[in-house]
Amino acid sequence: MQGKDKPAPDATGPVYVGIDVCKARLDVHIHPLGTRFCVANDAGGWRSLKRRPARYPVERVVMEATSKYHRAAHRSLAAAGLAVAVVNPLRARLYAEAAGQLAKTDAVDAAMLALMACQLAPDASEPPDLVVEELAELVHARRTAIDQRTATGLRQGSSASRTVKAKLAQLIKATQVHIDRLEAAIAKIVANDPVLARRKAVLTSIPGIGPMVAHTLLAAMRELGSLTAKQAAALAGLAPFACDSGPRTGQRHIRSGRPSVRRALFLAALVAARFNPDLKSFHQRLIAEGKAKKVALIAVARKILVTANTLLHENRTWEPRAA
Repeated sequence: MQGKDKPAPDATGPVYVGIDVCKARLDVHIHPLGTRFCVANDAGGWRSLKRRPARYPVERVVMEATSKYHRAAHRSLAAAGLAVAVVNPLRARLYAEAAGQLAKTDAVDAAMLALMACQLAPDASEPPDLVVEELAELVHARRTAIDQRTATGLRQGSSASRTVKAKLAQLIKATQVHIDRLEAAIAKIVANDPVLARRKAVLTSIPGIGPMVAHTLLAAMRELGSLTAKQAAALAGLAPFACDSGPRTGQRHIRSGRPSVRRALFLAALVAARFNPDLKSFHQRLIAEGKAKKVALIAVARKILVTANTLLHENRTWEPRAA
C-alpha cells in the first residue's frame, strides 16, 4: 500500500469514498477527512481497501466505469456491504470542471469522485452476475467481429488485386466461423440459465426482437424490467430531450445512453415497422403526420423498449391486441 494517509480525528458523521480505477491500482480518497492512499487492483489490494474505510461510517463509494477493470473491486466492495455507485467517466469529468477543478490526475479524480458521492449521492448499483458479465463479453466480441467482417468486405470490394481479394475472402470466411462460434456460445449460456432463458423468451415474443437483439438487451441492459418507461428510454439513449431557451422552442434530440442497446433496438424497429401490426400502424401514422423517417423509427424503437420493459416486469410474453 502506498500514498499519504493524513492523520484525522475520528469521523462523527458519514464519510464518502472516491476511487479512481486503472488496470494496476486504485487511487482512493475519503471525504471529508482528506485521507488518500492507493492500493493494487488485485485481491490483496481489495482487502486493504475494505479495511481502511471500515473504521469510519461509510455512506457511499463512487468509482468510474472503466471497461472491465472496476468490476472485481466493485464486486468485492458490494460483498462487504458497502453501497457502491459506478458512474460514467464523462459525467465525473463534467462534474469536476463544474466544481472548478480543471486539473486531471488520479489523485484529483479520486477526490472529485468522493465529493461527487457527498453532493450528488449517485444511486448505488449491485454488480452483475458472473454469467451476465460473461454474456456481455461474448456479445461485445460478436459485435466487434461483425464490424471487422464488414470492414474486410469493403476492402475486398475496393481492391483491384486478385491475390488481395482472395486473401480477404479467406479472412471473411474465417471471421464468419468465429462469429458462428460466438453465437453458439451466447445461445448456450442463455439456454443454461433459467432466468436468462425466461427473459429471452419474453423478449423474443415481441415481433421485431430476434435472438441477437434479445441477447444484446440481456447483456447490456440488465436493469430492464425494473425501470419506469422514461428511465428505460433515457438509459438506452432513445429519450428526446428538450432544448428550449426563453421564447425559443428548440428541436428535441436523443442523446447519451448505451450505444449497443440503441443500435440493436433500431434494427428491431426496422423489422417491427413492417411486421408488428401495432407498431406498423404507429409508424405509418407518424410518417403521415410529417415526421422524418428516422424520427419515426426511433419512436418505434422506444415503443419496443417500453413494451419489453413492461413485459419483463410482469413476466409475461407479448400477445397480439384483440380487434
